Order: sequence, then structure tokens, then C-alpha cells
Amino acid sequence: MKKTLIQNLSTVFILLLSVIVYSKNYDIRALGADNTAKIKCTDLINKTISQAANEGGGTLYFSSGTYLTGAITLKSNITIYLEAGATLKFSSDFKDYLPFQNVRYEGVFMKTFAPLLNAYQAENITIKGEGTLDGNGFAWWDEEKRISEEIKVKNGIEKPNDLQKMWTAANKDLKVEPYYEGIFKRQFFRPPFIQFLECNKIRIEGVRIQNSPFWTINPEGCNDIVVHGVTIFNPAKDPHGPNTDGINPSSCSNVRISDCFISVGDDCITIKSGRDFNGRNYGKACENITITNCVMLSGHGGVVIGSEMSGGVKNVTISNCVFDGTDAGIRMKASRGRGGVVENIRVSNIVMRNISRNAFTFDLFYDRASKPEPVSERTPIFRNIHISDVSGVGINKAGEIKGIEEMPISELSFTNINLEAKEGFSSDIAANLTFNNMDISTQKGAALEFKKCEGLVLNDIRSKKPLQNQPIIKVTDSKNVLLNNCFQRVPTDVFLEFRNSEVIQGNNFFSLVKESIRKIQ
Repeated sequence: MKKTLIQNLSTVFILLLSVIVYSKNYDIRALGADNTAKIKCTDLINKTISQAANEGGGTLYFSSGTYLTGAITLKSNITIYLEAGATLKFSSDFKDYLPFQNVRYEGVFMKTFAPLLNAYQAENITIKGEGTLDGNGFAWWDEEKRISEEIKVKNGIEKPNDLQKMWTAANKDLKVEPYYEGIFKRQFFRPPFIQFLECNKIRIEGVRIQNSPFWTINPEGCNDIVVHGVTIFNPAKDPHGPNTDGINPSSCSNVRISDCFISVGDDCITIKSGRDFNGRNYGKACENITITNCVMLSGHGGVVIGSEMSGGVKNVTISNCVFDGTDAGIRMKASRGRGGVVENIRVSNIVMRNISRNAFTFDLFYDRASKPEPVSERTPIFRNIHISDVSGVGINKAGEIKGIEEMPISELSFTNINLEAKEGFSSDIAANLTFNNMDISTQKGAALEFKKCEGLVLNDIRSKKPLQNQPIIKVTDSKNVLLNNCFQRVPTDVFLEFRNSEVIQGNNFFSLVKESIRKIQ
């Protein structure tokens, strides 16, 4: 008995010893790093990462202080740990992000500046702690503004600098769709803050990330990603950090985003999978994504899918989130030429406030100049999307659905929705829509308006603040519309107005409505 106990204890001790041996810590300050932001630590950090990787992995520990660095390349089995009071501050010297790397920029692979934190085909990478990652993006934003203004005035760059010439030489064979070629005039593309390419098992937890030059957390073609308890702050104005999205998984699988606080200069969370034929050729959908318990403040959108979604997006849940002050709430966007299928999306338990544009947008007509074309791999598809349990106040417009003639948006449902908005919800070119238990109050126009829709179920629809002589629902040029189980609870002039449409009535109760159904010839 005693012998067995001793053997067991010996085994436990050996296991603990092996963990200690193979979980080595590297104290960057003790190794000679300057923590006053006066001397760059780039070489020391990258050499330590290489040493740790060669020894099987380990943790780079940053104690309190500010560490100035250029681009950092992470490798397998490496952890970056920032204690409270520690800041990893990235250099504003663009040359510290050379040589150019293969980077995915807005859904297109190109050779350009290395992401501030980057990795390629590595696994088991962690960034965590209570400290701060500061992208020091001000110089990048100023240069972007300068270049944009010159292009606007002169339609190009008259005298490219050395870095711009380097970009042109490195990307002479780069091909994109004609509409996107104009972006090449810049010859300068800001790097994402964190872009891991084709990596596996990534964890980013607890840290504050701020002042990103471009997109902030941007895994590309990765699998098994956790982003938890992260704060992201990129200023939206004074100064403005343009295109500084918060979290952008692209062509990734098995992604969990939770308990994050995001306030940025563009979209808070965006799900993508590549642009046009570049995305289709890469051929990796963004799939199996969960987003929960997050708070979004400033940002163009709370959670956005697209517009670069040519590889497809599927199996996404968004739940228990607050959008307070974003331009839009839930937004899905694409256009002809993108291709890709967005499907199997669930959104639930969302609270919105102070939304300056739309609470919901589903838009296949993002490029308003596009013309109908035969259905092909270029045709984007939105289908099987379900929204439930959403409340919102201070909203500009409740929502918008815009399909295209050759591909109506289909199989959308909205359940348990309560919104107060200046304008209501409009739907144009869609099929198999269900609106159930919805209360939308507007300051002008109908609460719900449908054009060129087919297979429409309107169940338990009402408005607590109906407008004088304004229908709550308007239907035009639509087929197979069922109005059922509606009970308008406050006095109303007109409930539903339709023109050139097929409307079927079920069990409705309109005792407080002067004119329940109005047909317009």
C-alpha cells in the first residue's frame, strides 16, 4: 500500500517537473529590454520567441513599463503575457514593418507591411494578461489621409516614395476585379494589428488593444480561435482611426468571441471570407462562429457580415450583446460579383440604443450601380437567417432588406422585436419572410413596408404609437401574403394598405382600427 502511494506520488512529481521544464518563462525586462519606450526591443523580443520555440515553447513575460517595438513574429507554443501596467507600444516608423509579408488586405492577398503581431502556419499561440497593446496608429492614419487627399486632387501619386515604389514592385502581378483596381493608386496599405495566417489554436484574452493602424484582431484562414474579455479602443474621431475594425475573423472556423468591450473607427465585429474571385479561389468559408456577451459602442456596425464574403459564411450565433451608439446594429452586405453564401445565422437577445442608421440591414445590392446578370458563382446568396428577442430605442431606421432580381433574399424570420425608430422596416425583393410578435413605432412612414416580396407571413404585428392616417403595414407588388393573429391595442386609422398584391387574412382583431385593410387601385 505504502509502495503504491510512493509510486503514485513519484509519478505526480515527475509530471509536475516536466510541466515546469517545458513551460519556461522569459522575463523580457530581465533579459535587458528597456521599459521606458526609449530603446526598441524588437530584436530581443523576436530572438527570444525563436529561442523559446526551438526549446518547445514558453511565455514571454512583460512586467510593468512601456516596451517599444516593431513587428513581432510569433511561433508555435508561444504565449505573450502582459502584466497590469505593462504596455507593448509599436513603433511609428514604417520601416520597422519590413520586409513585406504576404498579408490579406480587405480580402485580397498582397505583399505589404508586416502586421504588428503576425504568425504563419503556427499553432498554440496565446496573448493574454491585464496590460495594453498600443498600435500607435496616428502616423499611419495621417499618412493614409495625406495619400487619399493627394489622389483626390491629382487622381494619383505624382512622386511615390521608396516604400510606395517597393509595394508596386512587389505586387506587379496582383489581380482584382476592375472596380477595385483604383485602390492600387495608394501604393500604401496599412497593416492589421494582429493577423495570424493559417494558424491553429489561438487565444487572445484579457488585454486592452488600442490605436490600431488598420483592422485590429484579424485571423485569416485559422482554426480554433478564442477572443475573450478583450477591450478594443480605436478612436472614431478627433483623431479618427479610419478602417480600424475591432475583430475580423476571415475564412476561419470554430471561433468564440465573448465578453469583449469594443469602441472603434469602423465595424466592431465583422465576419468575412475574401473578396470576389480572390475569395472564391481561396475557398475557405468563415464558419462555426459564436459571439456573445459583448458591448459595442462607437463603430459603423455592431456585428457585420461582409461585404467580403465570397468564400461563404455559415453557422453563426450572435447573442446577449448591447449596441449603444453604433451606426448600425446587425448588418449583412454583399453585391453582384462577390458570390458566396451566407446561411444558418441566429441572432438573439440584443439590446440597441442610439443607432444612427439601421438596426438591421440585409443588402445584396451594396453596389448600387450593378446590373442584373445570370445566376453563377458570382451571385451572392443570403438565406436561413433568424433574428429574435431584440429591443431598441433611439434608432434611425428599424431595418432594410434589399435583394437582387436574380437572387431574392430568402428564409428570414424576425420574432419578438420591439423597436422605436424614426423610420420603419422596409423589404424589397425577398421571399419566405416571417415577422412574428413585432412592435415597431415610427415618427414617419409605415412600421413595415414590403415591395416585390413573396411568401410573407405577418403574425402578431402592432405599433404602440401609430401615426395619423398612416398604415402600420404597406404591401406593394407582392404575392402570398398572410396577415394573421394581429391585435392592434391602441386606436389606429389604418392597419394595412396594399397595392397590386395578394393578401390573405387569418384571425385578426381590429376593434380599435378605423380601416383595417385599405386597397389602393
